[in-house]
Amino acid sequence: MTKTIGTGLNTDLAQLCVNTIRGLAMDAVQKAKSGHPGMPMGMADAAYVLWTKFLEHNPNNPDWPNRDRFVLSAGHGSMLLYSLLHLTGYDMPLDELQNFRQWGSQTPGHPEYELAHGVETTTGPLGQGFANGVGMALAERILADRFNRPDFPIVDHYTYAICSDGDLMEGVSHEAASLAGHLGLGKIIYLYDDNEISIEGSTDLTFTEDVQKRFEAYNWHTVDVNGHDRGAVAEAIREAQAETERPSLIIAHTHIAYGSPNKQDTAGAHGAPLGEEEVRLTKEALGWPADEKFLIPDEVLAVFRRAVDAGADREAEWKDLFDQYAEAYAELAEAFQQAKAGQLPESWDDNMPTFIPDDGPIATRAASGTVLNAIAESLPLLIGGSADLHPSNKTYLAGYEPLKPGDFSGRNIHFGVREHAMASILNGMALHGGLLPYGGTFLVFSDYARPSIRLAAMMKAPVTFVFTHDSIGVGEDGPTHQPVEQVAALRAIPNLRVIRPADANETAEAWRFALTHRDGPVAFALTRQKLPVLDRTELAPAGGLVRGAYVLSDVSDPDVILIASGSEVALALEAQELLDSEGIAARVVSMPSWELFEEQSQAYKDDVLPPAVRARVAVEAGVSQGWWRYAGDAGRVVTVDKFGASAPIGVVMPQYGFTPENVAAEVRACIQSAG
Repeated sequence: MTKTIGTGLNTDLAQLCVNTIRGLAMDAVQKAKSGHPGMPMGMADAAYVLWTKFLEHNPNNPDWPNRDRFVLSAGHGSMLLYSLLHLTGYDMPLDELQNFRQWGSQTPGHPEYELAHGVETTTGPLGQGFANGVGMALAERILADRFNRPDFPIVDHYTYAICSDGDLMEGVSHEAASLAGHLGLGKIIYLYDDNEISIEGSTDLTFTEDVQKRFEAYNWHTVDVNGHDRGAVAEAIREAQAETERPSLIIAHTHIAYGSPNKQDTAGAHGAPLGEEEVRLTKEALGWPADEKFLIPDEVLAVFRRAVDAGADREAEWKDLFDQYAEAYAELAEAFQQAKAGQLPESWDDNMPTFIPDDGPIATRAASGTVLNAIAESLPLLIGGSADLHPSNKTYLAGYEPLKPGDFSGRNIHFGVREHAMASILNGMALHGGLLPYGGTFLVFSDYARPSIRLAAMMKAPVTFVFTHDSIGVGEDGPTHQPVEQVAALRAIPNLRVIRPADANETAEAWRFALTHRDGPVAFALTRQKLPVLDRTELAPAGGLVRGAYVLSDVSDPDVILIASGSEVALALEAQELLDSEGIAARVVSMPSWELFEEQSQAYKDDVLPPAVRARVAVEAGVSQGWWRYAGDAGRVVTVDKFGASAPIGVVMPQYGFTPENVAAEVRACIQSAG
């Protein structure tokens, strides 16, 4: 797959192509009366070079596995991407550009994954695309190591991105750049739009560091060019492609709103339309018909649409190569196809462990680690790690090496103390496809990763987030490390399934669910402290987890329903016994996942939580927020609506009311008030 610069970068036709991009950006933003015209106008030259001379893609098959990935990290410049998608022949009609930022369009204010073909990831929150691209490039290297064989580079593509000053100010880009440089991800080529303008004015207000030296310190290859010199941009990309052990940053000095007589190089061009008169003046300055809107000259369209045939030819070459590969390596080819389709190997869960009470108590974090290691051999593309906490998170796959610079044959990723980048990189790995990515940290530090978790949920990216040390049960580490509001905060994110298992067997079922339901992210909340393995011969099977909540221990005519999650389920069972001795019949419901429960039919939900039983007590070592939905107006909650305290778990939990006696007292009060 030879990649060449080609010719014609400085012809009149090339200039016409670049100005077409600028005209489309100006017109769409002006018609919408909102948007960001300046960045697309400034980066039009560099984008033209990349998309017409280097980017390997097939507009007729945007999901071709070996395509180059292009990420617009500076997502506010979305009209640049939309224009390129339309011009190069993707399913992006001109009507969609004219409907920019409107209801029901494929062209929202910031690019959204899967809303339009060719949008590889949702961007807009600055820095996220930068880190997503690192994940995509990491996935490429991992899959290349697994599947490529001599003369058969079936996984061999670049990850390109356009990033902005704002992207490089965000901490997540620093974290991701550091890890990418450490691992030597040489197939990353990022174009940095260094226009020296942010919303508030010149970047000199806040951003005066030497970016080039910073990235060189990160072990990146850097090139400094005039971003409007198309030949220089092309040479820089070719130079970056020659790098094999360092990611590349091409620092492209540009003028925001290039060509605008009154708004070029001003903050006013960043996030607002130029204005009808300024659009006219700019078109005149560029030698463009001032009265034409959404103009695409035929000769320009012909240049860009070469991508259709070129892409088809490239994919056909790859398919021929893959067919030969399949003849030589049939099992590998089948595994590759299965991985790209997101299918799990047959009988992958045959080694899924079953835990028994006689084994003794076990923390759900430890049970999770046991599950991971039991299924690892059957799932060779299960790849993950931790933000420097794998001894605590139990996310390490024993017997497998970590990924190292120049060696991507391992199964474990050391993300370092980089929670935010870890989550964003996992998103990129999931979006690339072919892998089963997971990552772990303490639940309290999910706050550091939250923006990326939110985007995973928005994109329905199949990532498994493993959060341990899930409550005040952390004990002596104290309130800084004891999460109280984090589970509620995660539950507040749409499309994110949060699972807080009650014991080791529910933990195994949580992993089974996460790996078989690849339609969105899953977050586990796992304990540090040991929990009893519940006796499933006397209680309901742990498979009830898949329905979010289930009757764990029942009575014929309940006076009260005890609803609990995680470590508090065992506590609820103890309270049930205490109440039984007093003649109070209590049903115990294990509710590991609100989200899964809400996906059930109303009939099932009413069966688990009969409306007629108004006396309900919810028990969870976290904030009460949201629990009233299930406890009801007449119910009670045993929760934690304040920060934790530093003391042994045997002291902290009773001090906060997590004892069978206190739960029983709340039940008696609830029954009395419910009448």
